[in-house]
Amino acid sequence: MWLVSARDWASGGGATGRPGRRAAGVMAAAAGLLLVAGCHVPGTSSYASGPTASGTVTVVATPGVADAPLYIGIRDGLFRQVGLTVHVVSTESVRSELAALASGSANIAFADYADMFYAQERSPAAGHLEIVANGYDAAPNTVEVLTLPRGPGSITSPAGLKNEVIGTPEPQLMAPGQAKPYSLETVAAWSVLSTDNVNPHSITWRPMPASSLINALQSRQVDAILATEPTIYQAESRAGAIPLLDVASGATANLPLAGYFTTASYVRHDPKVLDAFRAALLKAQADGTMSGPVQTALTRNAHMDSQTASLVTLGTYPTSLQPADLKMVAGMMFTFNMLPSGTLTVSSMIPKG
Repeated sequence: MWLVSARDWASGGGATGRPGRRAAGVMAAAAGLLLVAGCHVPGTSSYASGPTASGTVTVVATPGVADAPLYIGIRDGLFRQVGLTVHVVSTESVRSELAALASGSANIAFADYADMFYAQERSPAAGHLEIVANGYDAAPNTVEVLTLPRGPGSITSPAGLKNEVIGTPEPQLMAPGQAKPYSLETVAAWSVLSTDNVNPHSITWRPMPASSLINALQSRQVDAILATEPTIYQAESRAGAIPLLDVASGATANLPLAGYFTTASYVRHDPKVLDAFRAALLKAQADGTMSGPVQTALTRNAHMDSQTASLVTLGTYPTSLQPADLKMVAGMMFTFNMLPSGTLTVSSMIPKG
């Protein structure tokens, strides 16, 4: 099996039983609450000590489940309480986020760890990236491979995916033919499949717009899809899809999925603004343990209908940054050749105190 060392990874893997959707969200919330007391991001003051500043922060992000606390913080005035005005510029492209950071038109970007780690390794001279805060971690059933029950010949286990086609969201930075896996979801799926003794190379991975996944599954263009929320809920409720593999399980349980990034120059020039932003954000992350504020953010900012917003399975919104967990992400990417040179140093991306 292709695994990172036991020192960095938990043992186990494979599909797990699926709890009820709201129950899963409650468990994630409970886990988040346990982290609130005494948590501390390296190099920062805690929210309780009240770092404040004066200024405007522009964040590039795509409204969704993963960054809901950002909008909670804006709506509830948490950033205003520390002296900041926060503007969010919506984008669908990591490339445009990186360009905005490089040009200074944005100060902070919310993005997938794999994309940002890949960008940092490929073009370190283009502008050193630093991690502001951990934004969203996987929880059970937040990243899944789903299929349709089709009677005789249906895929009923991960082993049944051999020689089949899995539809995936198209990559942000890597070209589909350049290398596989090409996203954090696919690299996590490769890890879990390998643990289940299924060779990922025996599967055809077909990238496409995320909005096309359900139709592709229904029309049998693909045999299964790799999805996150809200696509998971929509595939189950609209198409009758069933989960085949929990990608956030075993070695990939609690996998950090996305975070807030800035440039080293912004860290140097505006450290007080950054500390204040982080403190308010962590308070909003803690508020993300309550379903009400998250549902409001999803309906108002991510434009989900109220039923979808109330039934999607949530991951966790961490209130601390654990370097070992981020090194695990990079290690997994290196193991599966998503970081071919292996020169990325995650510790260099974490601001020092």
